[in-house]
Amino acid sequence: MSANGIATEVEVNLNEISAQTTAVAEELLDAAKLDEGDILVVGCSSSEVAKHGIGTYSSKEIGETIFSALKAACDKRKVYLATQCCEHLNRAIIMEKKCAKEHGYAIVNVVPQLKAGGSFSTAAYTGFEQAVAVEYVQAQAGIDIGDTLIGMHLQPVAVPYRTKQETIGYAHVVTARTRPKYIGGERAHYNDNWK
Repeated sequence: MSANGIATEVEVNLNEISAQTTAVAEELLDAAKLDEGDILVVGCSSSEVAKHGIGTYSSKEIGETIFSALKAACDKRKVYLATQCCEHLNRAIIMEKKCAKEHGYAIVNVVPQLKAGGSFSTAAYTGFEQAVAVEYVQAQAGIDIGDTLIGMHLQPVAVPYRTKQETIGYAHVVTARTRPKYIGGERAHYNDNWK
């Protein structure tokens, strides 16, 4: 590793990382029952995946591997992938321009880098067809790889979902789906069949 916190070698099996990422994404997407055009937001620390402290071991290869696996899973279900940048970019989101326009999100001007945005969002910026940055989203489901805190980008009622695959590499994984708010009082009735 170089002195600036950028990985110069990969310390994990990238094929294994890809398989673990796919397993987590597919299980959550099946459970969340997202509609076409919904958003899956993902935060990822490549440092944590490689068993280093968050923000200390940015790995281009790990970021690209995880992005590719997630993009494939989302494309298969026709949902949008949104990637959360690190705190150096105020946890801005990288997504397809089409998604930002469809959902009415204001586009901002920033380009993520390995140490300012993170390796995962950097991979997304180059991997999306027309990548843009927005300041926030209200996603219908989310994956947090390495405790990056994605809750600010989920719709208001997030429901934790425990996947069978609990880690990606060495990083702890937390996932969530969302549901509409229950409103009303003691006489209110609710749709128990809601996803």
